[in-house]
Amino acid sequence: MEKRDEDLKKAQMLDARARNISHNVRCTECGSQSIEDSQADVAILLRQLIRDEIGAGKTDKEIYSKLEDEFGETVLYAPKFDMQTASLWLTPVLIAGGTAAGLVYSKHRQRTNVHIMALDLIRGVSLTPKERVTILDLLIPPPPPPQGVASRLRRSLNLR
Repeated sequence: MEKRDEDLKKAQMLDARARNISHNVRCTECGSQSIEDSQADVAILLRQLIRDEIGAGKTDKEIYSKLEDEFGETVLYAPKFDMQTASLWLTPVLIAGGTAAGLVYSKHRQRTNVHIMALDLIRGVSLTPKERVTILDLLIPPPPPPQGVASRLRRSLNLR
């Protein structure tokens, strides 16, 4: 009796392990379903292959590795993270960050250049501090109006 209970418990554990692995493997025929949920012939064969590998004493990692070698990386729902995957995910972020940094830098340079040119014009001229501020206010143009949707709407409706 104890032997039978022990065998039953062992079979249940192997079945649970096989189901866990099957939930993480994509059906090559269906694409969006796991082989555990699919009834395609390929899914049935893959479930049997997983059970056979578990019966042979293979670890989960060895089973995933075998499936990946035979069917490619796309068969796993969670493919390994390597340099190629990192570059695919990080390239758009780096491009967007570089573009934003370039725009901020060019805006900063534009404002700084105008201010420097205005200071160069009045360098060497003897002025009182009040005159200096007045001339700089005249030479340095005001910042451009905001270009957001709300400001465009206000301008079009003549709301100030």
